[in-house]
Amino acid sequence: MKKYYIYILECNDDTFYVGFTSNLEHRIMQHKIGIDPNSYTFTRRPVKLVWYQDFTEPNEAIVFEKKIKKWSKAKKKALIEGNYDILPILSECKNDSHFKNKSVETSSDKEN
Repeated sequence: MKKYYIYILECNDDTFYVGFTSNLEHRIMQHKIGIDPNSYTFTRRPVKLVWYQDFTEPNEAIVFEKKIKKWSKAKKKALIEGNYDILPILSECKNDSHFKNKSVETSSDKEN
């Protein structure tokens, strides 16, 4: 059965790169030797594989890769460290405009 992988690399500038491949060992080696000068990791070498997950369905892997790419650095770090319990907390919106962060307006507030 063919496997597909989502992986996270830690770059030398302390950023993370998320990728998808069907040959993890080969793809990591490509990142490490720097085959494409236009790639994100080329100027951020050396890189280190810090997390991966295998899938049997390529579409599931691609959906998960796209999701992780949108995550904050803190959330990616929690995944890498196996701190799954804090992922929902890190997913919460912290913007002042988010409904959870707005104070409840009372009738006395409206009069002022």
